[in-house]
Amino acid sequence: MSEQDQLDPRESMDVDVVIVGAGPAGLAAAIRLKQIANDKGEDLSIVVLEKGSEVGAHILSGAVIDPVALDELLPDWRDEADHPMKTPVTDDQFLLLGPAGTIRLPNLLMPKLMSNHGNYIVSLGNVCRWLAAKAEALGVEIYPGFAASEILYDDQGRVVGVATGDMGIGRDGQPNAMFTRGMELRGKYVLIGEGARGSLAKELIARFELDKGADVPKFGIGIKELWQVAPEKHKPGLVQHSFGWPLDGKTGGGSFLYHLEDNQVVVGFVVHLNYQNPYLSPFEEFQRYKTHPAIRSTFEGGKRISYGARAITEGGYQSVPKLSFPGGLIMGCSAGFVNVPRIKGSHNAMLSGMLAAEHVMAALAEGKENAELTAYDDAWRAGKIGADLKKVRNVKPLWSKFGTFIGIALGGLDMWTNELFGFSFFGTLSHGKTDAASLKPAKDCKKIDYPKPDGEVSFDRLSSVFLSNTNHEEDQPIHLKVKDMELQKRSEHDVFAGPSSRYCPAGVYEWIEEGADAPRFQINAQNCVHCKTCDIKDPNGNITWTVPEGSGGPNYPNM
Repeated sequence: MSEQDQLDPRESMDVDVVIVGAGPAGLAAAIRLKQIANDKGEDLSIVVLEKGSEVGAHILSGAVIDPVALDELLPDWRDEADHPMKTPVTDDQFLLLGPAGTIRLPNLLMPKLMSNHGNYIVSLGNVCRWLAAKAEALGVEIYPGFAASEILYDDQGRVVGVATGDMGIGRDGQPNAMFTRGMELRGKYVLIGEGARGSLAKELIARFELDKGADVPKFGIGIKELWQVAPEKHKPGLVQHSFGWPLDGKTGGGSFLYHLEDNQVVVGFVVHLNYQNPYLSPFEEFQRYKTHPAIRSTFEGGKRISYGARAITEGGYQSVPKLSFPGGLIMGCSAGFVNVPRIKGSHNAMLSGMLAAEHVMAALAEGKENAELTAYDDAWRAGKIGADLKKVRNVKPLWSKFGTFIGIALGGLDMWTNELFGFSFFGTLSHGKTDAASLKPAKDCKKIDYPKPDGEVSFDRLSSVFLSNTNHEEDQPIHLKVKDMELQKRSEHDVFAGPSSRYCPAGVYEWIEEGADAPRFQINAQNCVHCKTCDIKDPNGNITWTVPEGSGGPNYPNM
């Protein structure tokens, strides 16, 4: 126990269930817990901790939502006037982009699971705000602006709660005049739904060796903008996905472009983080993509409203670790439930939250507290989530191994055989290297000359971060931890030419080449949009993302 713990103990609050993260998984879990408890006439106390300043502030997704989970959780949602699913998909397009031309792929070539008809184009942040209101109406307590920074264990090693971070710690690590001690939230079960590469999930996976026997985790980075476009260019319900230019055939990724209501269009770009060239910049590739003749016209004369970025789990079925640990469960994108070819994860996140709730309630009914609910691991694989992910399990490995064009063709064939016959010619393929290990030394790669932004459809990083409404208390410890600064210079800079300055979509990392102490690694932590790419892509695993002071980070209004 630290001296600070001895002098200033934390207050503690005991509840039945603690949920970390007010995303689709956490909120679905909270609602389902209350539904079951209310049906039994039981009083169940639930607390949801959310590190964003409000529910939805840190939520960023495409998003086209498959309503399969929503139909199960809230069957009558379509009868409500205030639900956020306003724009059903009316047109579903798949494009192959070249440097100047476009080929539209026939929808008939696409496996049935790739169809978006029956789905809805949404702001996932607004969906979460709506779900939060549902949860609170049932009696769930939601605490936004409180980042869970620590797992609490009992003397048997079981998880018994979490603690929020202290507030008012200065850059020097000492309490300042605004100091407030964090709080302990203790529960009979703890459910983790932090999103991709969550810091607590990462700790739990390591501590309990939950990834033993699982394939390596894989990720992409998704960068997104929200635009107001001219009315004559707006096509409500249009869903458009593309691959190809500006990425080369060895680099995985693609785009999404969705037309919402009110003349709004969301546009995004995903780069798989197993790319090899350290000179590649996902942000710059996204800006280049918007200049393509088939894309640019949508945005000319429009106004960019918001910007954001975050990591996406891409390992799929074979990379999901064990999700039960003594005292709780991992859910949603923390578990890795994104269906990569569909670019969808919110439906599986909600299904996993509901499933977690059902297993917790069953355990409580048997008088079990802080137990290890291993049946949850079998249940997700045997249920809807497992069926969804198993059909597409080889798409990412095939893309990575054979490149974009052959890989996508083989992935499509594999999805067809899984859909029609329930098997794959390839069995279950492995992902191989981690994303960090995929980078090649700079000497083996060509520099990429990116064009300057035109200020009309393409932009620079800092003006983009401004639109994310990102804010951190400046006088606080840097939440991006570099374990060995000498290694960072010797390897990340000298061998790999400083890829952190390019893979970060927010201008957090810079190598300053001027002055007597050059090169100097500078961390502009106040710019961080919490995408967590640095925690994934650093070639030595030398950077660790941790939660900053509560409520810090982006404030997405409609993302």
